[in-house]
Amino acid sequence: MRITAAVAALCMGTLLRAVHATTPETCCSALETTALRSQVVYPDSVAYKRSIGSYWAENVQLEPTCILQPRTAQEVSLAVYTLVAADGACKFAVRGGGHTTWAGANNIVDGVTIDLSLMNTTTYNEKAGTASILPGSRWEGVYETLAKYNVTVPGGRSGVVGVGGFLLGGGNTFHTARVGFACDNVVNYEVVLANGEIIDANKESHADLFKALKGGTGNFGIVTKYDMKTIDDDKLWGGIVTYDNSTTLQHLEAGNRFINNLENDPYASWIGMWEYLSLSDQNIIANALEYTAPVAYPSAFDDFTAIANTSSSMRVANVWNLTQELGQASGYRDVFVTASFVNNLDLMKRTIDIHNRMIEEAKAGAKGDDYTMFTMIQPWPKLFTDHSTEQGGNVLGLDRFNENLFQVLFDYSWKDQADDVLFNQLANSALEELTTYSKSIGADNEFIYLNYANINQSPLSSYGPENLEYIRTVARKYDQTCVFQNQVPGGFKISAVAQ
Repeated sequence: MRITAAVAALCMGTLLRAVHATTPETCCSALETTALRSQVVYPDSVAYKRSIGSYWAENVQLEPTCILQPRTAQEVSLAVYTLVAADGACKFAVRGGGHTTWAGANNIVDGVTIDLSLMNTTTYNEKAGTASILPGSRWEGVYETLAKYNVTVPGGRSGVVGVGGFLLGGGNTFHTARVGFACDNVVNYEVVLANGEIIDANKESHADLFKALKGGTGNFGIVTKYDMKTIDDDKLWGGIVTYDNSTTLQHLEAGNRFINNLENDPYASWIGMWEYLSLSDQNIIANALEYTAPVAYPSAFDDFTAIANTSSSMRVANVWNLTQELGQASGYRDVFVTASFVNNLDLMKRTIDIHNRMIEEAKAGAKGDDYTMFTMIQPWPKLFTDHSTEQGGNVLGLDRFNENLFQVLFDYSWKDQADDVLFNQLANSALEELTTYSKSIGADNEFIYLNYANINQSPLSSYGPENLEYIRTVARKYDQTCVFQNQVPGGFKISAVAQ
């Protein structure tokens, strides 16, 4: 464990003053009595407004009492020490890239938001074959840095997604079929604990915490650096191919076969997207096809490339370029809901039937005229988990399933705040109907991918009882006063899962 003498000295006076901090305002004042004073910003400042405006979805742009913008792990340590010294009175949130779509996950109203977005550099360690990535980074910045060395890491498939939340929730990538989930490729976490101590968690040191962080999200501390294994050659063949909606059945049949055969060519990645655009009244299909080597038209994609398309951007490019293409526009209100199912063609058909019906309900009920309705189907074959097990395991609990799965994401975005209730109801209704049908045909699965989960879902509870107990045990060990359960209310908490 290492907490610098300088931080300890700075904290001593703060502790005495902060004990009496009982309001959000006095919590902010406590931070200002430390060396962090110049990094505490308020609603009337440009830095504050810029921070709030940088959250991806407009419906999550809450306004905390103040925002702290640290630049180093030592400054995060001092901030945590100061806020915890208030004897539980100071509530705070932790924000990385700010891409989560439900309000309160990574922000707060009456409290302090620790905004890590200024901690956003990536360093390539060629000798070790690793990249050291700070938690406020977005994947586009990571890929752009590593492209100079012709290496990459298995990370987000959209450049605007933040690093921290993605890795702590598991992380599905273009490379998952080859190397496991993104979290399986982290070799070291630098973590600030609830008492301000900074530790490294890896296979040799704090190995229990190392495993728990692979899917266990923010239940243990604040991660201030991720060291990830790199992959040589960042060139892929990929892009977006669009199709007329009349080809739906061909795509579902191709996708069903693709999932069952991915183990034969783990370089292949497919995301099937059914997308309705209200401004053009278009209901189209778009495939994100990525092959994680610079090989054009590999046989793994034959079933898809045989379908007549309306446009294609397929090319050899680096990861940075391809992930720019997959980013959705910011400035909208948004909801994600998700579930996983046994790879079953009838269930895939029902998924798109529901998608089409929800579009009609939106047309009938929406007050605004600018909205988009995505339904995404993605492979989750057993192959993904096999790689995780080989690399020491994580806490996602997918290893207890023997079937190949697919994942559905209902992603609705809209401009008009008056449509908040409508689109949340439509998303939840779509998922409920699909889940009910899956149970009726024996194709249901309990796993919920945390990075796509909505506030009314419980992804941690889908990890299985053994992993839940493991997360609880590790959380109690490293956060004995339950700071990250009580003082940090945002995110998915292990304390909220019934025992």
